[in-house]
Amino acid sequence: MTIAIRATAPSLLEQLGIGPDSAAALLITAGDNPERLASEASFAALCGVSPVEKSSGKSQRRRLNRGGDRQANAALHRIVVTRMRQDERTRLYLV
Repeated sequence: MTIAIRATAPSLLEQLGIGPDSAAALLITAGDNPERLASEASFAALCGVSPVEKSSGKSQRRRLNRGGDRQANAALHRIVVTRMRQDERTRLYLV
C-alpha cells in the first residue's frame, strides 16, 4: 500500500501525522479525478467536516456536516489529534 501512495502522492506521507492508512483514506476520497475538487471547502464537504447552516427564523447556527466519507473523516481526526500532540504550530493555530 505504501508503494502505491508514494507513487501517487509522495509528499503526503512526508507530512507530520499522516501515515499510510490515513493517506490511503484521503486519496480514495479524492478519487481518480482530483481536479473536481476546486477548493479546500469542496474536499471538506466530501469528508464531512464542512459547516452546514442550521438556521431557523432569526437564529443563525451552524453544525458539522454529518454526510461525507466517514473513513476520510476519521483519517482527518487521527491526523489532527497526532498533530495536536506533536506539532507546536498546530497547537498555536488552535489556541
